[in-house]
Amino acid sequence: MTRILVTGAGGAAAVSFMRAVAGPDVTLFAADIDPHAVGLYLVPEAHRVLLPRADHPAFGVALMTAASRLGVDVVVPTVDTELPIAAALTDAFRHHNIAVLVAPQAALAICLDKAALMATSDGIVPVPEWEVVDADFVPAHWALPVVVKPRSGAGGRGVRLIERAEDWDDVPRDGSLLLQEWLPGEEYSVDVLCSREGVVVAAVPRLRMKVDSGVAVASRTVRDPELQGIATALVEHLGLSFVSNVQLRRDRNGVPKLLEINPRFPGTMALTVHSGVNMPALAVDDLLGRNPPAPAPFVECAMVRHWEEIYVPVSTFEVASEAVA
Repeated sequence: MTRILVTGAGGAAAVSFMRAVAGPDVTLFAADIDPHAVGLYLVPEAHRVLLPRADHPAFGVALMTAASRLGVDVVVPTVDTELPIAAALTDAFRHHNIAVLVAPQAALAICLDKAALMATSDGIVPVPEWEVVDADFVPAHWALPVVVKPRSGAGGRGVRLIERAEDWDDVPRDGSLLLQEWLPGEEYSVDVLCSREGVVVAAVPRLRMKVDSGVAVASRTVRDPELQGIATALVEHLGLSFVSNVQLRRDRNGVPKLLEINPRFPGTMALTVHSGVNMPALAVDDLLGRNPPAPAPFVECAMVRHWEEIYVPVSTFEVASEAVA
């Protein structure tokens, strides 16, 4: 029996992961900062963990304490801000016989800073024209429209399309934003499974057909050797391990260029699993030294999402709210 604690239980990434690995040989535990996070209610009450925010000094200790108390074998962080902390504590977790499903610290640092990612990837794969919006930035050097986004962050939060000169008026020049050329073509997410030894064994491109709040709600897998090659080259170049999500978009000439990399399980992992590659289960097996993942084919398929309700007693919410009061 493998006991797995998944953080960020309120997000689509955590829920997709939990559903992918669920089975008679797996016991799931769920953690989040929000007592109303949906993933908490996919596990029994005794398997739910409330954590402080990742930017709280007690986060790492709280996560390790909970994992040790529950006797879990694997911790799976699914929130960007939690990844570096979990990676830094990998050796400490190992002393408790707990494995952490997370990429190496150096690779995470690059992926979580979009400017560093662009600089590191340029020359390896096609990247858009880009610049950090700081005190030296000159808007007149750029033809509009362009996109500005936070150097750190995920889910499309803070992304803006600058279409007119006056749109620059309220854009801070403190170096926290990245400017990129506007890429008007189709957008793709490529889920990449890489072994502990750094060998890519699967790369599954998904066309993001409809996006809501940064998450694809209509999507399909596509066979595209060019997209697979770009994602594979990036993951190997950066030294990422286990599962990463490479986001690409085509420019005006149809060239796919890098947008960003999420060095964790994505929210639309369910489609990749349905296509024939259960990346969560394969990654856990590899992490624990079981059968190493072998090259895995996938089929083209499509998906749309819908809401699904979980009904709980009112008392469940009352107890959870009291726990964080």
